[in-house]
Amino acid sequence: MVQMGSLRAGKRNGSVSGWGRAQLKHVTRLRYGDAVPSENATAEEREYRVFGSNGPYGDCAVANTGAPAIIVGRKGSYGKVTWVSRHCFASDTTFFVDASACKHDLRWLYWLLQTLALDEGSDETAIPGLNREAIYAITVSIPPRPMQRAIADYLDRETARLDVLVAQNRKLLDVLRERRAALITTAVLRGLNPDVSFRDSGVPWIGDVPAHWEIWKLGHLASIGNGSTPNRGRREYWENGDVPWLNSSVANQEEVTGADQFVTRLAVRDCHLPLVRTGSVIVAITGQGKTRGRAAVLSMDSTINQHLAFVSADSCRLTSWYLKWTLSAAYDYLRNISDDIGGTKGALTCEHLVNLRVPVPPEAEQQEIVTEIASSTRAIDDLSKEAERTVALLKERRASLTSAAIAGAIDLEGGP
Repeated sequence: MVQMGSLRAGKRNGSVSGWGRAQLKHVTRLRYGDAVPSENATAEEREYRVFGSNGPYGDCAVANTGAPAIIVGRKGSYGKVTWVSRHCFASDTTFFVDASACKHDLRWLYWLLQTLALDEGSDETAIPGLNREAIYAITVSIPPRPMQRAIADYLDRETARLDVLVAQNRKLLDVLRERRAALITTAVLRGLNPDVSFRDSGVPWIGDVPAHWEIWKLGHLASIGNGSTPNRGRREYWENGDVPWLNSSVANQEEVTGADQFVTRLAVRDCHLPLVRTGSVIVAITGQGKTRGRAAVLSMDSTINQHLAFVSADSCRLTSWYLKWTLSAAYDYLRNISDDIGGTKGALTCEHLVNLRVPVPPEAEQQEIVTEIASSTRAIDDLSKEAERTVALLKERRASLTSAAIAGAIDLEGGP
């Protein structure tokens, strides 16, 4: 348990006795980063890390900051505050601060900046980002220099303890995710009885399957298609719509039970939108993050956009949840076949899904597998939720601890 110092007495009118107040422009200068030079330096000569708004992303042969330095995201992931102990190169999507731009304790300033909600953005341009003048106008409390050092030391020490606990819980989450995925993959590809005879499926991503299982192309067992997006400028396609219309984000759920957008029957007819029945499985066919290749069971009649495909299987041959878990087991394979080599964006196609070969156990065995997965993953899911709650509480504690220390609400031992 992290022990906090006692609450400080002596605050008057919202400030601590002996502390000053000033606009941030009188505390530090935020310098603009630069475009990364297009030099032809060798890898050995590129000794300085390049920092963008979201952290380090490359190396270069020159530095444009002192050491240490604070990097503040200006565009893109704006508001992210990063401490860099060595000389580095701040790119043109960032601001930076080093000792030459601040007469106060730099580590204290690092913690101070994290309390200013810089990630809430500004109206600097049409592209979301930080407005330097708006930041400069923020009024902050300024402790004497010895207290700045004491606050920074305290936060370095106490947040390090919290960060260790966060890292431990995130590692646990990774382990639980891997265990869950392995359990599902084993169940849908190997079955529940390890003593049955096995045979080679002839499909590399599947491997050996119980000898009595069949292997089918998905297109022979299901109807497969995708949707579209009706013209947003046509009010008659959207206003008072009552047909759920889904985008690819819902594929990150395991079961889709609701929608936040609806289209009209006219849109369904004019735009040739598919009416996808309850029990179908939807698959995200585009997406840069982890979404592409994700699958979810649909628990309501809906229609979909062009970034989703539906798989409506013959329920006597392929049950909904067994198909969903099989597609989950095929996730890495689906990602691989849909990657654009040398491109920046990948995509699955309905043809990929039509030609996907899947294992097909007898229907009763599919139901047993689905029941076992539900039972076996329940305890893992409970542990994962608890770890996620713990991470959220630790991050909240870290933020409140930082704010309290920066505001002078903690009486630090050895402070003035």
